Amino acid sequence: ELELDGILATMYDSRTVHSREVLARVVEAFDEHVYHTVIGRTVRFPETTVAGEPITTYASNSVGAAAYRQLAREVLAR
Repeated sequence: ELELDGILATMYDSRTVHSREVLARVVEAFDEHVYHTVIGRTVRFPETTVAGEPITTYASNSVGAAAYRQLAREVLAR
C-alpha cells in the first residue's frame, strides 16, 4: 500500500500569478500535507540534467540545492 507523506511544490515561480494561485489552492485543499519547502525554478536544474548530476553536487551552493537540503530536513522531522 502506498502512503502519501507530503505534497511538494516544484517548478514554482513566485513572479507569476499562476504559480502563486496554484500553490495557494493546493495548501487550501491539503493543508498540513503540503511541505513548507518549495522548489523554485532555476536555470541550474536543466544544467544538472545535461551534466548527469544531482543539483546538490553540480551546484551545491545554489538556491535549488539549498531547497532540497531544506526538504530533506523537513522530511526527516516529520
